Amino acid sequence: MITKRAGAIGILITLVLLLFVVRMAWLQLLPSHIPTASPAAGGRDGWKRMAVVQRQRSLVLDTGRGDFLDRNGLAITGETYMTVVLFPVRPDVRGSQEQLGKLAEQLRISKEELIHRWNDMTQPDFWREGSGKDGPVRLTEAQANAIRSLKVEGVRVLPYRNRYLSQFDAKHVIGFTSQHPEWLMSAHEQDIAKGRRKLTEQVGGSGLERSLDGLLHGIGETSVSYFIDGRNAPLHGLDLRVVQPSNRYYPLKVVTTIDLAMQNEIEEYADAMGLQEGSIVVLDARNADIVAMVSRPKLRPGKFGSSDGSEWRNYALTAVEPGSIYKLVTAASALEHGVVDPREKFHCNGHYGRYGLSCWKEGGHGELTFQEGIAQSCNIVFATIAERLEAEQLDRTAEALGVKERIGWYSSQGFGPFPKPLRLLPEEEAGRLFAGERSGEDGGVRVQSGIGQRDVRMTPLQAANLMVTLIHGGRVMEPRIVSEVRYASGEKMVELPARKLPLTGRGIRTDTAMALLRGMEAVVDHGTGQSIRKGIWKVAGKSGTAETEENSVALNHQWFAGYGPAAKPRYAVAVLAANRPIGSSHQATKLFRGVMDIAAKHAHEPHRHGHRF
Repeated sequence: MITKRAGAIGILITLVLLLFVVRMAWLQLLPSHIPTASPAAGGRDGWKRMAVVQRQRSLVLDTGRGDFLDRNGLAITGETYMTVVLFPVRPDVRGSQEQLGKLAEQLRISKEELIHRWNDMTQPDFWREGSGKDGPVRLTEAQANAIRSLKVEGVRVLPYRNRYLSQFDAKHVIGFTSQHPEWLMSAHEQDIAKGRRKLTEQVGGSGLERSLDGLLHGIGETSVSYFIDGRNAPLHGLDLRVVQPSNRYYPLKVVTTIDLAMQNEIEEYADAMGLQEGSIVVLDARNADIVAMVSRPKLRPGKFGSSDGSEWRNYALTAVEPGSIYKLVTAASALEHGVVDPREKFHCNGHYGRYGLSCWKEGGHGELTFQEGIAQSCNIVFATIAERLEAEQLDRTAEALGVKERIGWYSSQGFGPFPKPLRLLPEEEAGRLFAGERSGEDGGVRVQSGIGQRDVRMTPLQAANLMVTLIHGGRVMEPRIVSEVRYASGEKMVELPARKLPLTGRGIRTDTAMALLRGMEAVVDHGTGQSIRKGIWKVAGKSGTAETEENSVALNHQWFAGYGPAAKPRYAVAVLAANRPIGSSHQATKLFRGVMDIAAKHAHEPHRHGHRF
């Protein structure tokens, strides 16, 4: 009887052990062939990591994303500094009240607030100042050493890679990053499934961060893990584990054409002058490289407050009414198609006589030549020659000058490491002359268009590049913002060359371009821009004021586009002061003079050779 009972117990124990073995085998083998419902859960092998997750807490210290440099090798993005990381460990294992008090002193808060915020933590996080919306606290060397010496459990001093440098404003042309799991899932489903990318990673939201996201996202992040037991107590002996990719070629460095020192000084100047909305573009007159590109309102990554997205709108790439600077296009078309004699004289009495058009100068300009018409920005002169032109002629000239299509550096077939078409400035808008195919056939439409009103649109980038085009005798360049991409080791990955903009038709004649340059010199010498004659360089350019409205309120876009020095141009500059009150002082003209003086100062500085990578 006893023998039978012992045998039954043995069989029962054997069955239990067998079931346990089968269960373990199922856990080890079967789930690896059954996909999970969500890639975010870790794919088919997500369960394998769950045990580890239960005993460790991880935090990303460096996303591994590539950085941007200016033309001299100065960092535009990316800096590493020491900060404090807190891990959610139990209160009774953290340390003594004295230790916590000293830690609170170093963090410049009360001990009660430290304990309260720490108790609310469920995941490891950087210590942040204020409400916690700012970036991780930046420690001095003395603070870092003091906190390390306290040896508070669950507190570590670690290096943090900050994307946007604190010493200057974020740049619209660089853009911003944000989490966008929906886009990642649709665009990189295979990479997500294979673990090459994560749904939680930062992706480019605008500017170069967006257009070069495929290169910038890198090959992996650097993270730190802190091991705890089931009761949220530290597992002594394991401490921290740092996981990071080891590849000498990544993250990449994107070398831009921006002169960071000039860019920052122009931004400070624009803010001091009260530019609320608008843009300033500075191009290298030799090859149309973008040296500075400022847009206002300011870009504040992670702190967007408006519902219409105006904070990340890059005004330099936004097409708006250009006003009288478009008279340069009309003048070029008139000369190209022989509808005006450069020696012809016009009479302006202040009124055109039809279409309700009048000149900006009350009483008119009287007798004036074609070149004086440019210098004085006379509406009557340009209305007259615009009505002489055919719509197709005006349209052809606008295209030949590069003010209709998007002009930023673009590769339709892909380039180097870029397998798909690459447009470096994804937000760039095209310019416009007429809104409809046949609208230009109406004389009144051509007259309004000829002075830069009605349906005409132009971007500040196009306006600055128009100056470069005229300086080069009608040859249209394709503005670059990136010159090359380098590996982390400093070796060159790919170079993006400066080049001409591909046009379907021919450009304008050199003598036409020269006539317009002389006209712009007259603008500053004794015309509408004579208020800016004094400065480091003698400059030339064209002002403009365009009627617009916002929320049914009449406003003006104020423009000035020009170049300097006039005798041997080094920089071309376009300034847009957008949505200014009617009758307000011409802010764009004042800004142009100041910006050109800043540019002159930087041009005279000793050249900085080489790159600092």
